[in-house]
Formats: sequence, C-alpha cells, structure tokens
Amino acid sequence: MPRRRIGFWYRFAAVLCKPPLVILVKRDWRGMEHMPAEGGFITAVNHNSHVDPFAYAHYQYNTGRVPRFLAKSGLFGKGFVGAAMRGTGQIPVYRESMDALSAFRAAIDAVERGECVAFYPEGTLTRDPDGWPMTAKTGAARVALQTRCPVIPVAQWGVNELLPPYARKPHLLPRKTHRVLAGPPVDLSRFYGREVTPELLKEATEAIMADVTRLLEEIRGEKAPDRPYDPRRERIEQRLRTQAQTSHGRSQAHTSHGRSQARTGHKGENSK
Repeated sequence: MPRRRIGFWYRFAAVLCKPPLVILVKRDWRGMEHMPAEGGFITAVNHNSHVDPFAYAHYQYNTGRVPRFLAKSGLFGKGFVGAAMRGTGQIPVYRESMDALSAFRAAIDAVERGECVAFYPEGTLTRDPDGWPMTAKTGAARVALQTRCPVIPVAQWGVNELLPPYARKPHLLPRKTHRVLAGPPVDLSRFYGREVTPELLKEATEAIMADVTRLLEEIRGEKAPDRPYDPRRERIEQRLRTQAQTSHGRSQAHTSHGRSQARTGHKGENSK
C-alpha cells in the first residue's frame, strides 16, 4: 500500500517509538490486507493497556495508512506535545460541545479527506476483569453513519501483559508478543438511511464491537462473555449490593438488640 501523507512529524515519531517497541515486544500481525488502499475509513480497536496506542500505531503505520487518533483538545496547546499532536495530524475532541456530532466534526472531516481515523470505541481502558472489550461509546458509529465509510474492526492482545491496565510497572520479561488481527469491514448497511436515534447508534455500536470481540476471541482462542462488561451497570449493581448489605446489617443489629432487650427484661422479671 502506498505511504501517503505521513509527513515529518509522523516520521519523527516513528524514529523515536519504533526501536523500543521492536526491542520490547515480538509481533504477530495479521489482517493488513483489509486496510483500504484508498479513501477515508475508520478502524475500531479494543483498548487494554496504556502502551497499546503506540503498539497499534506501529501496526497501522506499517500498513501504509497512518492512523489519526482522537485525543482531548487540551493536548493540542503550546509546547512540544501540542506541536507533535498537530504535526502528526491527530484529531482534537472538544468534549465541552453540547452537540455530540459536532464533537466529532474533525473526525468526519478527516475521513472525508481520505484519512484513516482510529477509534477506541470503549473510550478508556477496558474494566473487564479478563480484558475483554466492554460496552462502547457511540462516536465511531456516529462518524461511520455520517460518512458511510468502511469500519475496519481490529483486535489486539499482548502488550497488556507488558503493562497491564492501570499498572504502574511494566513486566519486561519474558518478552511479550503483540498480536493484532484486522477483519473485513463491519456491515452497517442496514443502518443507512434511517433516522439517527440513540437506539440506532447503540445497535450500530454493538455491531462494531461484536466484530472486534470475535477477532479477539480468535487471537486468544477463548470465548468472550455472553454480555460485555458495562461499568454503569456494574456501579448500579454494586450500589444495590451495598444497600442490601447495609439493610441486612441493620436488620441483624435490630434483631440482636431486640433479643438483648428481651433477655434483659426477662432477667428483670425474675429478680422481682
């Protein structure tokens, strides 16, 4: 595939990042043939380590279609980091926008210019205890339905063993393998031409994440949970468990207090 629109800053970033990645991790990369040679498209990637954006960028860079990641707009300010973010063509997300689609206008523009826009649909590191993809946000689906561009599902595994989610120290030895598998475009045609409602976006997002999860099952040789981990549902269930435990504790305390009063009263009667 032709290497287009890479530019100085991306090449400079590659010079800095590729050597340590080559040293630290082995590579088992598959599915590059699914990356479109021309035109704008989206990749939807699972996220399980603070290192995987660099490892995945290495994979995507080697396809000849460099990724443009979505990042907080605050990173695009002054200084070296801001210059690097702008120079490599990363995409600012203005989270303060009240219009959800406007927050991704820059991503839509990039796709329409023929760029590869990389989405982490989960929005943050997975909180699934076993590292499976959790419920996702609808940004990738919004951009896909607006532009009707191909959405390439990508699963990755391995650098989470180098640096597990939320861990502070890497596990350098033994040397880990970064496994990546990209699949054919997600079929979203059934969603085209319909009113873009929250329900439609949820369905399209679930279709995207189902393909990502199936690819990860193939990489890991395991079956994913029937229901993806949902942080919001988990918080609600945890709150209900806590309330139930508190209620049970109060009930036990009340019962114990009642028994104590009964024993005290009984002794008092005997002493008269």
